[in-house]
Amino acid sequence: MRVLAIDTSSNAATAAVMEDELLIGEYTLNHKKTHSQKIMPMIEQLLSDLELTVYDIDIFAAAVGPGSFTGLRIGVETAKALAHAADKRVVSVGTLEALAYNVPHAEHIIVPIMDARRNNVFTASYIWDEGFKEIGEPEGITIEECVESCGEFLDTIFVGDGVPVHKEYIVEKLGEHAIFPHGAVLNSRASSVAAVAIDKAKRGETQSYLEMKPYYIKKSQAEREFEEKQKGENKE
Repeated sequence: MRVLAIDTSSNAATAAVMEDELLIGEYTLNHKKTHSQKIMPMIEQLLSDLELTVYDIDIFAAAVGPGSFTGLRIGVETAKALAHAADKRVVSVGTLEALAYNVPHAEHIIVPIMDARRNNVFTASYIWDEGFKEIGEPEGITIEECVESCGEFLDTIFVGDGVPVHKEYIVEKLGEHAIFPHGAVLNSRASSVAAVAIDKAKRGETQSYLEMKPYYIKKSQAEREFEEKQKGENKE
């Protein structure tokens, strides 16, 4: 099974091709959020370097959210267009789920945190325990709420673009119980999206390209209250 995976849910734009359990190519750019300009040339170059065409791909996968509204739309629409052109199936992969896959078979709870601005994060929690399991569903909350909930665990591994933003606060609150992997696995990786997609495809969890859509998390209460306050101040 050959999978082409895309992730443009954050500042990083990344595409990868995986053949069964083997990663055969991956490109990542984490420089300015110009995904609409870069993702298709990146995919074209990747396929060219691998001497493949879209017709050689069996499954197209995309990180569908949460994440940047615009970024998610770009990644999802790109995967759908390619799948449509090649008449192939697609797999929707949660962005946070794929981030947790960056740390395979970890001994501790994995908590991806994506920066949602204004001290908010998109987060969830996962564990490798006789397989990969979600133990806390995706949500949009403040970093304070996130760290407080992590206090229930003995040790927690943090990944995602929210780590550089909130690392100092996390360490202040959790100390040595907060674990941070090296920078190469902190950010979104299309290879992880591809790995999740292969597992899902083996379980029959594929879709028509018409069914794939971005997954948006409702804004946190704190963010909604902030926006309401801003609206009130603008009216005065």
